[in-house]
Amino acid sequence: MSTDPRPSAEDPRPPLGLTVVLAHLDVADDEDVLRSLAGRLLDAGAVTVDFPEALRKRERTYPTGLPTPIPTAIPHADPEHVVVPGLALATLARPVPFGEMGASGSTVDVRLVVMPLLTDAREHLTALQRLMGLLRDEAAVAELLEMTDDEALRERAAALLAATLPGSAGGGPVGSDPTGSGTDGEAIDGEAIDGEATDRGAIDCGGPDNSTGAEA
Repeated sequence: MSTDPRPSAEDPRPPLGLTVVLAHLDVADDEDVLRSLAGRLLDAGAVTVDFPEALRKRERTYPTGLPTPIPTAIPHADPEHVVVPGLALATLARPVPFGEMGASGSTVDVRLVVMPLLTDAREHLTALQRLMGLLRDEAAVAELLEMTDDEALRERAAALLAATLPGSAGGGPVGSDPTGSGTDGEAIDGEAIDGEATDRGAIDCGGPDNSTGAEA
């Protein structure tokens, strides 16, 4: 009997909901980004009171900046600090340096921040595959950056995340392999999103010419 943790093409689970969405967030640095998103999440009752500090410490220890075609970051905290699973998303008014994942001392100038709020990363594997498919799609991310208000950004992000459902009517993940192989299913699970195992090898963030993400 197969024990493959990857979701099947018929996996019916919906994408994670968008808990907080901020368009053109104007901040000075990455810590301001984290404070802004964490504060909104606290107000929404989606995280615990110690979430902001846990988030800050994890980002300092395990940076999450990704050199995707349009640089992004996926900061997150451990599941015990999450009350309601979902995603927090912010486009930035100007590029903000984040530490690069798996590259000590390097930074990437991030334009989009997506914060997974997971109570069980393995349970939300499909949602993580959708998310990584979206972040690798330059045209899709560029669309998000064009949204000028929070509600427009929420609607467009929700539509794009739904379109990356493996086996969906839209033909599979935006900019990625419909099976999720370009995202390395085993890597993006409860261990990969958990710190030491999360690196650029675990999360394929190659550009448009990356053949792994474009396999048929």
